[in-house]
This record gives sequence, structure tokens and C-alpha cells, in this order.
Amino acid sequence: MREIVLDTETTGLDPATGDRLVEIACVEIVNLVPTGASFHSYIDPQRSVPAEAFRIHGLSTEFLKGKPLFESVHQEFLEFIGESRLIIHNAEFDMKFINAELARAGAPALSFDRVFDTLLFARKKHPGASNSLDALCARYRIDNSKRSKHGALLDSEILAELYTELMGGRQTTLTLAETPKIRAAAMSKKAAPRTAPLRGDLSPAEYERHREFVTSIGEKALWSKYLAG
Repeated sequence: MREIVLDTETTGLDPATGDRLVEIACVEIVNLVPTGASFHSYIDPQRSVPAEAFRIHGLSTEFLKGKPLFESVHQEFLEFIGESRLIIHNAEFDMKFINAELARAGAPALSFDRVFDTLLFARKKHPGASNSLDALCARYRIDNSKRSKHGALLDSEILAELYTELMGGRQTTLTLAETPKIRAAAMSKKAAPRTAPLRGDLSPAEYERHREFVTSIGEKALWSKYLAG
């Protein structure tokens, strides 16, 4: 199954008050495995970047000036994600910015029905614990040492790995990778059905007490089949 892991960076918290996207990134995964395909673009927000936002992602007004406008990359973005499910951490935040930018570009909004929010899922799986991206990386032992600043592409790559772990991690991958040949080899190693009763190292007196106990259960007792004659 093809899925798209997505992240954004912005100038602030609310597009309704004039905040804009400054970076968007997507990573493709198929059956929980990254394929190496990605979409990434910095975006000129056509406004200044507040100091608070700069401290989070390190993208300055000067750096972003002259970068593509969202209107010029939105078609490539939509073609990349296609109809695939979107994997987003704190999806409500990213989706409201993406849909606000799509509206400016005259494009239809993305439906929230196609979104899997890893933050909501993690909260159900680990109630009462911190479920930020950094906290979950620590929980699942995912290396995020390069994450000194928030960055949409790096965060998408980290989230792709985290999503795999949330879905069952390596055990899921091993199950998906099992082939009939491997399964047959595993079955061949199982013990053959026993055709003779177990005798054990019981003394005659112990064995007689055991026979009496099994007999007391009734003629249809399963254990009676394994009493030595």
C-alpha cells in the first residue's frame, strides 16, 4: 500500500491571521518501507518570518525571498501525493495550512478522511505520556540527533520511521516478507505428531496413582489415550 508521510513549516500558528507555509515535504512509503521518492520545496510566504518561527525552523525572511510561491508548486505536490493516504503528526495543524494555500491557488481542499494522524494514534497507544515527535523517537529508539531545528523533509523521514514502529515495526516487516518457502521450512522444523504414549520416569506406584486419577475422570478423557498398556 502506498502512503505519503508529510510535514510542513510555517510563519506561525494560524493561516486565518495571515500566517503562511514556508516549507513542505513528502516522503513516499510502500508497505511501510520508504521508497526513496520524495517531494520537497521551500516556499516564499510573501511576508516576513517572525522571530518565534525562525527560532523553530531557522528559515529566515531573506532565505525564503525569491523561493517558489505555493501556487507554482502546488500542482507538482498534488501529483506526487495522488490519492494516497497522508501520514501526518498533528495533522490538524498541517492540513489547515495546506488547504488555505490550496484555496489561494484555486485548487480543491484535501479531505481529512484520507489522513492518518500519528499524534492522535500515539496518544491512544501511550495515554498520559508525552507524544511529541522527539519524545516518540526516544521511546522507539529512533535517531533524531540531526534534528537541531524543525525541518519538513527531515521530520518527514523521521516520521516515516516512527510510523513503521507505531504500526508494529520490524515484526510487521518480517511478517510481510514471509514467503511460502520460508513458511514451509519453518513448518518442517516442528515436532512430528506423537503416535505412542509417553512413559516418563515414574515409579510403578506413581504410575498406578496416575492411572487411577485418569480413570476417575471418565472413559472419554483425552489423557486415557496416552496411558501405556
